Amino acid sequence: MADAIFEYPRLASVYDALDPDRGDLDVYVAIADELGARTLLDVGCGTGTFALLLAGRGVDVIGVDPARASLDVARAKPDGERVRWLQGDATALPPMRVDLATMTGNVAQAIVDQRDWEGTLRGVHDALRPGGHLVFETRDPAKRAWEEWNRAATYKVTEIQGVGAVEQWSDVLDVSGPLVTFRVTWVFGSDGQVLTSDSTLRFRERDEVEAALVAHGYTVAEVRGAPDRPGLEFVFFARRPPVGVSVL
Repeated sequence: MADAIFEYPRLASVYDALDPDRGDLDVYVAIADELGARTLLDVGCGTGTFALLLAGRGVDVIGVDPARASLDVARAKPDGERVRWLQGDATALPPMRVDLATMTGNVAQAIVDQRDWEGTLRGVHDALRPGGHLVFETRDPAKRAWEEWNRAATYKVTEIQGVGAVEQWSDVLDVSGPLVTFRVTWVFGSDGQVLTSDSTLRFRERDEVEAALVAHGYTVAEVRGAPDRPGLEFVFFARRPPVGVSVL
Protein backbone atom coordinates (compact mmCIF):
# COMPACT_ATOMS: atom_id res chain seq x y z
CA MET A 1 0.00 0.00 0.00
CA ALA A 2 1.47 3.35 -1.06
CA ASP A 3 1.52 6.40 1.21
CA ALA A 4 -1.45 8.77 0.87
CA ILE A 5 0.68 11.39 -0.88
CA PHE A 6 0.97 9.02 -3.83
CA GLU A 7 -2.28 7.07 -3.54
CA TYR A 8 -4.90 9.71 -2.73
CA PRO A 9 -6.17 11.18 -6.04
CA ARG A 10 -6.34 14.81 -4.92
CA LEU A 11 -2.76 14.72 -3.66
CA ALA A 12 -1.44 12.81 -6.67
CA SER A 13 -3.04 15.36 -9.01
CA VAL A 14 -1.07 18.25 -7.47
CA TYR A 15 2.15 16.37 -6.66
CA ASP A 16 4.12 17.82 -9.57
CA ALA A 17 2.85 21.35 -8.99
CA LEU A 18 3.88 21.21 -5.33
CA ASP A 19 7.39 20.01 -6.23
CA PRO A 20 8.11 21.64 -9.61
CA ASP A 21 11.90 21.79 -9.32
CA ARG A 22 13.08 18.35 -10.42
CA GLY A 23 16.60 19.36 -11.29
CA ASP A 24 17.72 16.24 -9.40
CA LEU A 25 16.47 14.21 -12.35
CA ASP A 26 18.98 15.87 -14.69
CA VAL A 27 21.64 13.84 -12.89
CA TYR A 28 19.86 10.60 -13.77
CA VAL A 29 19.34 11.67 -17.38
CA ALA A 30 23.10 12.26 -17.60
CA ILE A 31 23.76 8.86 -16.01
CA ALA A 32 21.51 7.12 -18.54
CA ASP A 33 23.47 8.85 -21.32
CA GLU A 34 26.80 7.97 -19.68
CA LEU A 35 25.86 4.29 -19.45
CA GLY A 36 24.38 4.21 -22.95
CA ALA A 37 21.04 2.93 -21.69
CA ARG A 38 18.47 2.19 -24.38
CA THR A 39 16.08 0.35 -22.08
CA LEU A 40 15.25 1.47 -18.56
CA LEU A 41 13.21 0.31 -15.57
CA ASP A 42 12.10 3.19 -13.33
CA VAL A 43 11.27 1.67 -9.93
CA GLY A 44 8.91 3.87 -7.94
CA CYS A 45 8.13 5.98 -10.99
CA GLY A 46 5.37 7.96 -9.25
CA THR A 47 3.73 10.47 -11.58
CA GLY A 48 6.16 9.56 -14.34
CA THR A 49 8.29 12.69 -14.64
CA PHE A 50 11.61 10.87 -15.04
CA ALA A 51 10.19 8.04 -17.14
CA LEU A 52 8.75 10.52 -19.62
CA LEU A 53 11.99 12.52 -19.73
CA LEU A 54 13.82 9.39 -20.87
CA ALA A 55 11.06 8.27 -23.22
CA GLY A 56 11.28 11.68 -24.89
CA ARG A 57 14.95 10.95 -25.57
CA GLY A 58 14.16 7.70 -27.33
CA VAL A 59 14.72 5.32 -24.41
CA ASP A 60 12.37 2.35 -24.05
CA VAL A 61 11.03 2.86 -20.50
CA ILE A 62 9.05 0.71 -18.09
CA GLY A 63 7.71 2.51 -15.02
CA VAL A 64 6.54 0.55 -11.98
CA ASP A 65 4.80 1.95 -8.90
CA PRO A 66 2.32 0.61 -6.32
CA ALA A 67 0.17 3.78 -6.34
CA ARG A 68 -2.67 3.66 -8.83
CA ALA A 69 -3.48 7.37 -8.45
CA SER A 70 0.09 8.36 -9.33
CA LEU A 71 0.10 6.06 -12.35
CA ASP A 72 -3.20 7.57 -13.50
CA VAL A 73 -1.51 10.98 -13.48
CA ALA A 74 1.47 9.57 -15.37
CA ARG A 75 -0.65 7.93 -18.05
CA ALA A 76 -2.59 11.14 -18.65
CA LYS A 77 0.51 13.25 -19.32
CA PRO A 78 1.54 14.15 -22.88
CA ASP A 79 3.25 11.13 -24.49
CA GLY A 80 2.18 8.99 -21.55
CA GLU A 81 1.51 6.17 -24.00
CA ARG A 82 5.23 5.97 -24.78
CA VAL A 83 5.96 4.36 -21.40
CA ARG A 84 4.85 0.92 -20.24
CA TRP A 85 3.27 1.54 -16.84
CA LEU A 86 3.01 -1.29 -14.30
CA GLN A 87 1.19 -1.14 -10.98
CA GLY A 88 3.16 -3.03 -8.35
CA ASP A 89 6.75 -3.15 -7.17
CA ALA A 90 10.06 -4.67 -8.16
CA THR A 91 9.50 -7.85 -6.14
CA ALA A 92 7.10 -9.22 -8.78
CA LEU A 93 8.14 -7.95 -12.20
CA PRO A 94 7.23 -9.61 -15.49
CA PRO A 95 10.15 -10.97 -17.54
CA MET A 96 12.32 -8.21 -19.01
CA ARG A 97 15.93 -7.34 -19.78
CA VAL A 98 16.88 -3.70 -19.31
CA ASP A 99 20.17 -1.82 -19.53
CA LEU A 100 19.50 0.35 -16.50
CA ALA A 101 17.20 0.37 -13.47
CA THR A 102 16.80 3.47 -11.32
CA MET A 103 15.33 4.44 -7.97
CA THR A 104 15.30 8.25 -7.87
CA GLY A 105 14.56 10.53 -4.93
CA ASN A 106 13.55 8.74 -1.75
CA VAL A 107 12.43 5.50 -3.43
CA ALA A 108 15.17 3.26 -2.02
CA GLN A 109 14.71 4.62 1.50
CA ALA A 110 10.94 4.23 1.31
CA ILE A 111 11.44 0.45 1.03
CA VAL A 112 11.54 0.02 4.80
CA ASP A 113 10.87 -3.68 5.37
CA GLN A 114 14.02 -5.80 5.07
CA ARG A 115 12.22 -8.55 3.14
CA ASP A 116 10.85 -6.01 0.68
CA TRP A 117 14.32 -4.47 0.27
CA GLU A 118 15.91 -7.83 -0.44
CA GLY A 119 13.04 -8.74 -2.78
CA THR A 120 13.54 -5.47 -4.65
CA LEU A 121 17.25 -6.11 -5.11
CA ARG A 122 16.53 -9.63 -6.37
CA GLY A 123 13.75 -8.48 -8.68
CA VAL A 124 15.84 -5.73 -10.23
CA HIS A 125 18.82 -8.07 -10.62
CA ASP A 126 16.61 -10.47 -12.57
CA ALA A 127 15.31 -7.61 -14.74
CA LEU A 128 18.76 -6.37 -15.72
CA ARG A 129 20.60 -7.73 -18.71
CA PRO A 130 24.04 -9.15 -17.84
CA GLY A 131 26.26 -6.09 -17.55
CA GLY A 132 23.30 -3.81 -16.78
CA HIS A 133 23.26 -1.29 -13.94
CA LEU A 134 21.10 -0.37 -10.96
CA VAL A 135 21.59 3.25 -9.90
CA PHE A 136 19.93 4.80 -6.85
CA GLU A 137 20.51 7.32 -4.09
CA THR A 138 20.20 7.28 -0.31
CA ARG A 139 20.76 10.04 2.23
CA ASP A 140 23.85 9.81 4.43
CA PRO A 141 22.50 9.08 7.95
CA ALA A 142 25.36 11.05 9.50
CA LYS A 143 23.92 14.28 8.06
CA ARG A 144 20.66 13.82 10.03
CA ALA A 145 18.49 15.45 7.37
CA TRP A 146 15.33 14.85 9.40
CA GLU A 147 16.34 17.50 11.91
CA GLU A 148 15.15 20.11 9.39
CA TRP A 149 11.80 18.43 8.73
CA ASN A 150 9.62 20.73 10.79
CA ARG A 151 6.92 23.29 10.08
CA ALA A 152 9.23 26.27 10.56
CA ALA A 153 11.66 25.02 7.92
CA THR A 154 9.26 23.43 5.44
CA TYR A 155 6.14 25.63 5.41
CA LYS A 156 5.19 27.01 2.00
CA VAL A 157 2.15 28.13 0.05
CA THR A 158 1.83 27.18 -3.62
CA GLU A 159 -0.64 28.72 -6.05
CA ILE A 160 -1.81 26.06 -8.48
CA GLN A 161 -3.79 26.93 -11.59
CA GLY A 162 -7.33 25.59 -11.35
CA VAL A 163 -6.78 24.54 -7.72
CA GLY A 164 -5.90 27.69 -5.82
CA ALA A 165 -3.56 28.12 -2.87
CA VAL A 166 -2.24 25.02 -1.11
CA GLU A 167 -0.39 25.25 2.20
CA GLN A 168 2.13 22.50 2.98
CA TRP A 169 4.52 21.59 5.78
CA SER A 170 6.26 18.58 7.35
CA ASP A 171 6.77 17.36 10.93
CA VAL A 172 8.84 14.46 12.22
CA LEU A 173 6.74 12.07 14.31
CA ASP A 174 9.31 9.51 15.41
CA VAL A 175 12.98 8.57 15.09
CA SER A 176 13.70 4.95 16.00
CA GLY A 177 17.16 3.83 15.01
CA PRO A 178 17.41 3.99 11.22
CA LEU A 179 13.67 4.64 10.79
CA VAL A 180 12.34 8.19 10.54
CA THR A 181 8.58 8.73 10.39
CA PHE A 182 7.19 12.09 9.36
CA ARG A 183 3.87 13.64 8.44
CA VAL A 184 3.18 16.04 5.59
CA THR A 185 0.11 18.26 5.90
CA TRP A 186 -1.73 20.10 3.12
CA VAL A 187 -4.49 22.68 3.44
CA PHE A 188 -6.48 23.45 0.28
CA GLY A 189 -7.54 27.07 0.35
CA SER A 190 -10.40 26.58 -2.11
CA ASP A 191 -12.46 24.52 0.32
CA GLY A 192 -10.40 24.29 3.51
CA GLN A 193 -9.80 20.53 3.21
CA VAL A 194 -6.89 19.30 5.31
CA LEU A 195 -5.07 16.16 4.17
CA THR A 196 -2.11 14.40 5.75
CA SER A 197 0.25 11.64 4.71
CA ASP A 198 2.57 9.71 7.05
CA SER A 199 5.75 8.23 5.60
CA THR A 200 8.70 6.29 6.99
CA LEU A 201 12.20 6.28 5.51
CA ARG A 202 15.05 3.94 6.40
CA PHE A 203 18.47 5.58 6.63
CA ARG A 204 20.99 2.88 5.67
CA GLU A 205 24.71 3.19 6.17
CA ARG A 206 26.88 3.03 3.06
CA ASP A 207 28.55 -0.26 4.04
CA GLU A 208 25.13 -1.79 4.79
CA VAL A 209 23.90 -0.96 1.29
CA GLU A 210 27.07 -2.23 -0.37
CA ALA A 211 26.91 -5.52 1.56
CA ALA A 212 23.28 -6.05 0.53
CA LEU A 213 24.09 -5.41 -3.12
CA VAL A 214 26.97 -7.90 -3.12
CA ALA A 215 24.84 -10.47 -1.27
CA HIS A 216 22.25 -10.26 -4.07
CA GLY A 217 24.67 -10.78 -6.93
CA TYR A 218 25.76 -7.26 -7.84
CA THR A 219 29.18 -5.73 -8.07
CA VAL A 220 29.42 -2.21 -6.66
CA ALA A 221 31.01 -0.33 -9.52
CA GLU A 222 31.10 3.09 -7.85
CA VAL A 223 29.58 5.24 -5.12
CA ARG A 224 29.30 8.92 -5.98
CA GLY A 225 28.03 12.01 -4.24
CA ALA A 226 24.85 13.67 -5.48
CA PRO A 227 25.79 16.80 -7.49
CA ASP A 228 22.57 18.55 -6.48
CA ARG A 229 23.09 17.75 -2.77
CA PRO A 230 26.86 17.69 -2.30
CA GLY A 231 28.02 15.82 0.79
CA LEU A 232 24.52 14.73 1.75
CA GLU A 233 23.80 11.58 -0.27
CA PHE A 234 25.33 8.42 -1.68
CA VAL A 235 24.62 7.49 -5.30
CA PHE A 236 25.22 3.77 -5.82
CA PHE A 237 26.21 2.29 -9.18
CA ALA A 238 25.62 -1.45 -8.91
CA ARG A 239 26.11 -3.82 -11.84
CA ARG A 240 24.81 -7.24 -12.72
CA PRO A 241 28.02 -8.99 -13.77
CA PRO A 242 28.38 -9.94 -17.43
CA VAL A 243 27.96 -13.59 -18.38
CA GLY A 244 30.83 -15.64 -17.08
CA VAL A 245 31.73 -13.22 -14.27
CA SER A 246 30.75 -14.12 -10.72
CA VAL A 247 30.58 -12.06 -7.54
CA LEU A 248 32.93 -13.35 -4.84
